[in-house]
Amino acid sequence: MVENVAGVIADLEPEDIHLLSGVEQGMRFSEWVQRSDLPKYSGLNHDDLQYRIDRCADRELIERKTIQYEGYTLTFEGYDALALHTFAERGTIDGVGAPLGVGKESDVYEVQSYRPMALKYHREGYTEFRAVDREREYTADRDHVSWLYTARQAAEREFETLEALYPDVAVPRPIDQNRHAIVMERIDGVELRQAALDPSDVPAVVRAVFEVYADAVADGFIHADLSEYNVFVTESGVVIFDWPQAVATDHDNSAELLERDVENLLSYVARKYPNAAVATDDPARIADAVREGRTAVADALTNARD
Repeated sequence: MVENVAGVIADLEPEDIHLLSGVEQGMRFSEWVQRSDLPKYSGLNHDDLQYRIDRCADRELIERKTIQYEGYTLTFEGYDALALHTFAERGTIDGVGAPLGVGKESDVYEVQSYRPMALKYHREGYTEFRAVDREREYTADRDHVSWLYTARQAAEREFETLEALYPDVAVPRPIDQNRHAIVMERIDGVELRQAALDPSDVPAVVRAVFEVYADAVADGFIHADLSEYNVFVTESGVVIFDWPQAVATDHDNSAELLERDVENLLSYVARKYPNAAVATDDPARIADAVREGRTAVADALTNARD
C-alpha cells in the first residue's frame, strides 16, 4: 500500500490534504462522513469540494458510499498519505523504498533519510471494521470507534514502549510517530524464523533472546507476543521488535503472558532444531529466570543443558 501512496503523494495539492484531513476528522464520529459535513471539517468551499473529492477518489485515497446519504471514508491508502505527508513536512523521511515485511496487522517499508530507517504502518482494526454491515456504519453514536483510532492507538503504544526501552534494551531505535505509523531504525538482520542456524549456535541465540527479554522485564515490560516472527538475528546479537501489545510487569496477567512468550519460543526451537542442546520442556522455570534477570537466564539455560 505504501509504495502506491508514495507514488501519488508528490502529486497531492494542499487542498487534497485538507480534504483527507477533513474526512479523518469526521471519522471520529462516524465510519462514513456525510458530504454535507465535509466543508466544515476540511475548510473547503462547496465549489472546490467536488473537484477534491474526485481527485482523491481517483487515487483511491477515499471511498464513496450512498445508502441513506452520500458519505465518504478514508481508505488505508488515504490514512497512509496523511501520515507520510506529515513525516515529509517534519523532515523525518526523504523517500519510501522497498517493502521489508507485509503482514495482517502491519506493513513495513524501507525509507530514506540521513540513515537507513524503517516505516511501519499499523493495520489493526481495518479488516474487522470493513467486515461490518455497511448500513449500520452510517449510524454514529457515542460508542463509535473507527479503525483509524484502533490503528493509531497501536502505533502510539508501540512507540511509547520503544522510547521507554531504548537504548537499555535491544529494540529498534524509535525515530518518529504520526497517526498509525512509526519511523524507526532499520535493523540489518534476519528474522529468527528465516535464520538457518547451526545447531551448535542455537543455545547461544536462545540465551541472547531471553537475556534481552530479561532486560525488558527489568525496565517494566512484558512483550506479550514473542515468537520467531519478531526476533532479528544480527551479527552483533539479537533484537526483539513488534511491541504494540506489550503490557507492564504489574499487569494482572503479566506472569501468564511471560510464560506463554517463553513457551512459544522454546516450542519453535524444539520444532526447527530438535537436536540442539536446549531444554524446551520447562518454560515456567525459564520464565522465572527471565523475571530474575540476565544472570538467572544464563544459569537456568546452562543447568538445563547439564
